[in-house]
This record gives sequence, C-alpha cells and structure tokens, in this order.
Amino acid sequence: ALPSRRFNRQRVDPKNVASIILGGGAGTHLFPLTRRAATPAVPIGGCYKLIDIPMSNCINSGINKIFVLTQFNSASLNRHVARTYYGNGINFGDGFVEILAATQTSGEAGKKWFQGTADAVRQFIWVFEDAKNRNIENVVILCGDHLYRMDYMEFVQSHVDGNADITISCVTMDNSRASDYGLVKIDGRGRIVQFSEKPKGADLKAMQTDTTLLGLSPQEAASCPYIASMGVYVFKTDVLLKLLRWR
Repeated sequence: ALPSRRFNRQRVDPKNVASIILGGGAGTHLFPLTRRAATPAVPIGGCYKLIDIPMSNCINSGINKIFVLTQFNSASLNRHVARTYYGNGINFGDGFVEILAATQTSGEAGKKWFQGTADAVRQFIWVFEDAKNRNIENVVILCGDHLYRMDYMEFVQSHVDGNADITISCVTMDNSRASDYGLVKIDGRGRIVQFSEKPKGADLKAMQTDTTLLGLSPQEAASCPYIASMGVYVFKTDVLLKLLRWR
C-alpha cells in the first residue's frame, strides 16, 4: 500500500508563524461604545475586551509572535494590551506581543494615516524585513473585533498542505446577512475564482454558489447559498511582501 500523505506531510512549526491583529477603524456600528475606544477595546464578558478573542486564539494555537496594529482611538486598546499581555504570567517563550501604532516619523508612516487594512500592514513592511523576523514563513492576518474560536495552526497547516500563496477562511452564509460580507466563489479544488465586497442587488444574487462543495447537504446549501470571508487570512511571507511592495 502507498504510504498515507497524512504521515508524510510537512508539519508547520508555530515558531515560523506570526500573526498581525488589525486594530480597526472608526467602529460606527458600535457607537457610542466606540466614542473613546477602538472597536477591539470594547468590553465583553466582564473584564475582557474583544481583542482578547483573537489573542486567545493565537496563544492557544501556539502562535507566540503577535503584532497589533493600532490607529483609531487607540489609547485604551494600547493600555489593555500592555496591562494584559506584558509580564502577567503569560509565557511567550521566544515570542512577543508588539504594538505597531500609527506614529509621526520621518518615513511614509509619519506622513499618512493608514488608508485601509492592507495599507496598515504595508506601512510596517520593514518589521518582516528585520533580521530577527526572517524565519517567519507564514503570516496570519486577523481582525481585532471578531468573536469566534479557531485553531489557527490547523488553518496554516491546510494552507501549507495545499501549497497556497494566500488562504482565506470562509463560512457559508444565508440570504439575510450575505450583503454584509465579502463573498467568494470557488472551484472544485477550493480555489477562489471570484470575489465581491459587500455586493447588493443583482451583484449579490450573482455571487450565489453551490455550497455543497463545502460539505453541506442539499437542504443546508439551499438556505446558505453564499460563501463569506471571515476576515482571517494566511499569506506566505515572501508573497505578502511582494504584494505590498508592488505599485
């Protein structure tokens, strides 16, 4: 018998994976809670903040190199991260939690605020060019204000097993909420062939797809005919840097 691919596959070392958690923008959907705080700093479950969800997912996944990009109403978010994750008994081993705040410097980041999530990462591209981070082979990019539980290393392992440059985590979605998300269409191999950001009307209907490809029954697929991006991405580091340098 042929040896199983499962036992021959390359296991991904969490030490070679970093995560970037995005601090978010104005957070108008949660106003007035975001009047003086970034959305990831909104309280949840007593003493916790929304950012503790992706942080906890990272730590429990074994990812201990964590960057937090902040800009809008960032004071309370920066304070919470500093008080919660610096020297409070959480063992990061050779890892770290580092806040990358939009600041005034002599470079481009000092002349322009972040123009979006991709630009926020692009303005700190130098972090991954630093010698201490050159062993990072894959980068997980996360939103700081989403509520879910996920093992990111299973996600990264699937990304590596598929030899993908970029992998997007998705969920099936029903008609009532689909227009609030970026929607994708995939082929039989799971490759994305079309993407539409928060489509409406005819554009929304055009993004309906056969979600039995994802293991849904015909009945479930009929009620959830869309595939929505979760805003959770993994990039090969060299691919990410190449895309961010591209003009």
